[in-house]
Amino acid sequence: MIAISSFGISAFVVLVLLVLVLLVMLRNMVNIVQQGEVGVVKRLGEYRKTHEPGLVIIGPFIDSLQRVDMREIPVPGDRQEVITRDNVVVTVNATIFTQIVDAKQALFSVANFGIAIDALARTALRSVIGTLSLDEALSERERINTDVQSQMEVVTDKWGIRIARIEIVEITPPPKILEALALQKQADQEKRAKILQSEGAQQAAINVADGSAKAAIRAAEGEREAAILRAQGNRQAFILEAEGRAQAISTVYHAIREANPDPSLIAILQLDTLSKFAESDNTKIVVPFESAALLGAAQALRSVLDSVPSS
Repeated sequence: MIAISSFGISAFVVLVLLVLVLLVMLRNMVNIVQQGEVGVVKRLGEYRKTHEPGLVIIGPFIDSLQRVDMREIPVPGDRQEVITRDNVVVTVNATIFTQIVDAKQALFSVANFGIAIDALARTALRSVIGTLSLDEALSERERINTDVQSQMEVVTDKWGIRIARIEIVEITPPPKILEALALQKQADQEKRAKILQSEGAQQAAINVADGSAKAAIRAAEGEREAAILRAQGNRQAFILEAEGRAQAISTVYHAIREANPDPSLIAILQLDTLSKFAESDNTKIVVPFESAALLGAAQALRSVLDSVPSS
């Protein structure tokens, strides 16, 4: 009975061990690769196949699966000191955004691509900033980003890794340099303020001069238009006066013709008209010699008629 019991316990232990082994084998054989990853299968340490996301079954014991994240990953860099072209030591920090495009190359072309990228970024930053002056390094971050990315891509392309972009987080000069830059910035701002003030005064003077010139032009135009209007008015008045005189003469002429006057009466009227013109101080009349006697007779006759009292 004791022997049978010992055999039964041993069989149970063996069965349990077999179940555990099967569970371990199933766990290693059946794998799930998540979205954004790929599964790289290695057999006895050698590359065998790359699997896309989903269920992946591998062989027991001799196969192994390594998941590789294919998404864009930011790699923050540590602060480091670099020297500019004008021998100023600045502290630089950058973040590198990387993405694996070839999992096989990333795993088998470089021992540890994370450490390798960090070291490569440090070298590229020192190389690029070393060609720039302090002012250029502080003002041309986009240029630094582009140049560092170009240098890194020459190497990372062989590793199956793409450098998506690089962001310079900070470029910090020494404290004394910062103080000098602050003073220079303040001086530049004051200079700019004076220039703007001077330009404003100059523009104001120009505006005043333009306004005076425009006012003078408008005044001259107004005077010219007034003179034109006065001339037009005088011309119109003269025309109307002439037309009135012409109409009056025409009326008198027609009245005389309709009355059928005696020739002697017409002569007397003509002489009377001449005598009225002669009474004006501003009028000079030239008459023929033969008409002078008639003019004198007409004046004498008019005096006699004026002296005769009316009935």
